Amino acid sequence: MELFGSFVLVLVLAVLVLVKWKRKVSLPPGPLALPLIGNLPIMDKHAPFKSFMKWSKTYGPVMTVYLGPQRTVVLVGYDTVKEALVDQADDFKGRAPIPFLHTILRGYGLTISNGDRWLQLRRFTLTTLRDFGMGRKRMEQWIQEESEHLLNSFEETKSTPVDPVFFLSRAVSNVICSLVFGQRFDYDDKSFLHLLQIISRLVRFISSPWSQLYNIFPKLMQLLPGSHHTMFREVDDIKAFIMTKIKEHEQNLDFNDPKDFIDCFLIRLKQEKHNPDTEFHKDNMLATVVNLFVAGTETTSTTIRYALMMMIKHPHIQEQIQREIDQVIGQNRIPTMEDRKSLPFTDAVIHEVQRYMDIVPLNVPHYATHDISFRGYVIPKDTVILPMLHSVLRDEVQWETPWTFNPEHFLDANGNFKKNPAFFPFSAGKRSCVGESLARMELFLFIVSLLQKFSFSSPKGPDGVDPSPEFSSFANMPRLYELIASPR
Repeated sequence: MELFGSFVLVLVLAVLVLVKWKRKVSLPPGPLALPLIGNLPIMDKHAPFKSFMKWSKTYGPVMTVYLGPQRTVVLVGYDTVKEALVDQADDFKGRAPIPFLHTILRGYGLTISNGDRWLQLRRFTLTTLRDFGMGRKRMEQWIQEESEHLLNSFEETKSTPVDPVFFLSRAVSNVICSLVFGQRFDYDDKSFLHLLQIISRLVRFISSPWSQLYNIFPKLMQLLPGSHHTMFREVDDIKAFIMTKIKEHEQNLDFNDPKDFIDCFLIRLKQEKHNPDTEFHKDNMLATVVNLFVAGTETTSTTIRYALMMMIKHPHIQEQIQREIDQVIGQNRIPTMEDRKSLPFTDAVIHEVQRYMDIVPLNVPHYATHDISFRGYVIPKDTVILPMLHSVLRDEVQWETPWTFNPEHFLDANGNFKKNPAFFPFSAGKRSCVGESLARMELFLFIVSLLQKFSFSSPKGPDGVDPSPEFSSFANMPRLYELIASPR
């Protein structure tokens, strides 16, 4: 009997070893990793995606790398990323527990949540934003009105060189503020400007190597001094501002006439107050509003800033856009979304700006919430997954000149606008950006309005701006520069 028991034990151990070995050999291939530090010693610290692109030539479009001790599967190329995010959308809808964001949001909100929490918050957010006009005529009117304020602010510069960062972030942020808070803020509002400065520093920090170290070794970094602690304190200012707005909304709430996103969330919260499993509570409300406020401010305003940089770098493209605008809209009529179909070159340039800028090269990290079978491999549960948007937007099969700024990527032989299936600046699948329709509308209306009224140049000429990013980690952050806005 004892011999039989020993045999069974050995058999069980053998099966466990076999299963572990099978899982190991089923992992995608990748470079040899060292204990604890993984592949970090051989990785480009300032632009990790460059290392991934290089390694994929050896190991293929699905590979395993180790960011410190964290097992990570990297997906490279349009076909691979589409197959994961679109064709196997349910398998790849998980979001990685990004330590820096988790420290700020404690796992709440839309961006880094999973499961039922994420599903409920995403449905609610999409429905509510659409109800308040996202992608519709009402939102178009808000952006048109904000464009007037933006144009006036540039006119006040009297053609002197200025840094465009906060000119653009004030305008873009006011659009999302109208949706979320039910109000816009004056451009001279010091509290508003303080928040925008924090958001700008936050996004730059997230794109720095120091932030990536925090995400790889969070427990160690918590013990060390550094700029991450300063950033946490500054983000507390944003959270305090939002909590003040929530309290104001509570005092003035009209159940029959919700004015904005916060009102709708408060109504849902009160409706579900007796549900112990509800996801509609203050923690999720605060975190989701932080998600919308920060993302709705920085990504679009940064893209517009980059667009103006490319207009300065390529003055012949700027002039061609202006000729098209003059022919279709003229100098006096306010641009509308209906004009887009009559402005194919302008539309193509805006799309090419987004492709070439490649704002989030690694994508926001996904996560295997269960074992995933993909292309003959097994991606084990708790693996971080990086469906690289950079590899899609630079895919040499999908783009004729992927490494060149070329609006012809979005034009057919007759000069009509043409779509490209590999245009993934907002990602794809079930984790695609909830504000995509709003961002598209803002980019078109703000950029057309600016080029209708102004010509943009650099004090140092076209060569005075450098379109290469300053940081290329989580995000490609454009370099700071000055421009001159000359009335046309």
